[in-house]
Amino acid sequence: MTNGTADYALITGASSGLGAEFARQLAARGYNLILAARRADRMEALKREIGETSSATQIEIIVSDLSTDDGPQKLYDAIKQKNLPVDVLINNAGFGIYRRYAETDWARERELLQVDIFAVAHLTKLFATDMIARGGGHILQVSSIGGYQPTPTYAIYSGAKAFVLLFGEALNFELKRKNVKVTVLSPGVTATEFLDVAGQRRTLYQKLTMMQAPRAVREGLNALFRGKPSVVAGLLNAFLTWSTRLLPRRLQAFVAYAVMRN
Repeated sequence: MTNGTADYALITGASSGLGAEFARQLAARGYNLILAARRADRMEALKREIGETSSATQIEIIVSDLSTDDGPQKLYDAIKQKNLPVDVLINNAGFGIYRRYAETDWARERELLQVDIFAVAHLTKLFATDMIARGGGHILQVSSIGGYQPTPTYAIYSGAKAFVLLFGEALNFELKRKNVKVTVLSPGVTATEFLDVAGQRRTLYQKLTMMQAPRAVREGLNALFRGKPSVVAGLLNAFLTWSTRLLPRRLQAFVAYAVMRN
């Protein structure tokens, strides 16, 4: 509780996939929710679904476009106007692009950088400042196992997720003294819309290693509330990420390209 008001969890990219699952599991943990995404109809459907099982949960919907320069500030301002205290920030919004870098449209790449890097950093700045002033809070940054090695055909995405990974782990160290817990969740291939949006057909590797969203989210939230710096979702993904570090970086890139190639 903050000033007599129940705390809220803000989830970006809440209209589908991991974002929708974060909403379900945080509601089950007793949090009120702020759902932020571009697709209002999807969020309304999710609100009705959660309301059927968690009737005590208050759910606010804010249509938000984080691909614009002022998107994060507009989202923050809308939440402040509603006087909703955000105790948990889930920086989940993001997408990938599957294509050789020289063949990718810059406008689409710029949109990726805005959503996957700049919006994450900006929202973290805004809400972490409030959390410090209130005496604590929780921030989960959603990265990817792609952030652990160079990934040809996902070059700009893996680079963006490497930023999220290192940024989040550094903030875990910096903000723990302020009672703000920051954790990075790095899922592997997960059964969401990610591959469809990225423009990739499922490879054999992806079919064999695909994880369901509820497990990835559960592991991320458990790590967050325990104050862990980061977690790779799934034992197989954790092993693959650990073993990759034993390879020379040139070989890492070759292996990543081989398993991602259609």
